[in-house]
Amino acid sequence: MSPHPDAVATMSAWRPADPAQESLRQAFLGFLLARPDACLRACEPGHVTASALVFDAHGEYVLLTLHPRVGRWLQLGGHCEPSDRTLAGAALREATEESGIAGLRIDPVPLHVDVHPITCSLGLPTRHFDVRFAVRAPEGAQPVRSAESLDLRWWPVDALPDGGVEIDPILAVLR
Repeated sequence: MSPHPDAVATMSAWRPADPAQESLRQAFLGFLLARPDACLRACEPGHVTASALVFDAHGEYVLLTLHPRVGRWLQLGGHCEPSDRTLAGAALREATEESGIAGLRIDPVPLHVDVHPITCSLGLPTRHFDVRFAVRAPEGAQPVRSAESLDLRWWPVDALPDGGVEIDPILAVLR
């Protein structure tokens, strides 16, 4: 199984309000329709990844990871696995694995999309077609850093670390 059919359905159904996000949605959809392997990390031209912006129970803090390869504070998430059935499921799996928090709840409607160049596990320059979802942690959730992170920390949504993930446009969607 692959999340590819769900990725096509998700990107077909999603209607972002922002024109730039709509343009990216169209690019994602074109890439997905052209590449049946688009959700597999072995797809060298690029591949779809699934990310989670994990917010605390009150939406005042966001959980970020200090990514070992990139060296910046980023949202949780990563590559889709062949066993993933949906993009939202992949994002939730990644968020749970990377945070150690049980009981996370995901909104299955994408929040934001981004394409960025990266040299990932293939060892070759490629692109990540990142689909981002909002995830809510249960009250009092305490994250546990995994081996995939140098650090893991709650940050106030209005005081994020410099050079980290740019979530202002994403937060505007939530407001």
